[in-house]
Amino acid sequence: QLQLVESGGGLVQSGGSLRLSCAASGSTLDTYTIGWYRQAPGKEREWVACASKTGDITSYADSVKGRFTVARDDAKDSFYLYMNNLKPDDSGTYYCAAVYQVPGFYVGCYGMKYWGNGAVVTVSL
Repeated sequence: QLQLVESGGGLVQSGGSLRLSCAASGSTLDTYTIGWYRQAPGKEREWVACASKTGDITSYADSVKGRFTVARDDAKDSFYLYMNNLKPDDSGTYYCAAVYQVPGFYVGCYGMKYWGNGAVVTVSL
C-alpha cells in the first residue's frame, strides 16, 4: 500500500517561495497520478495541482496557475510542489495525494486514494 509523507511546510512572507515535498513508500510512484490539495481553516479541502503518471499532463487550480508548479521524480519516488509569489490566501494545510492511473486515462485531480498527513504553510503579510 502506498504511503505518503509531506515535508517542507513553514512560515513565509507574502511574495516568498516554498517547496513542498512528498515522499512515497510501499510502492513505486510511476503508475500513479499525483496531486496536491490544501485546506484553510474553516474551509473545505480543495485541489491545487496534479500531474499524470508520466508527468506530461498537469492541472492547476485557477488560484495558483502561474505561481505553483507540480513536479515528480519517480527515480526518488517523490513529488513536489513549488510555490512562488505566495499570498496569505495560500495559507493552510497542504496534503499530497495519489491514485493509481489506468494506462491512457488521466482524469485530473479526482478520486485520490492515498493521502499524506499534511504540511502547514503559513503566509504572513
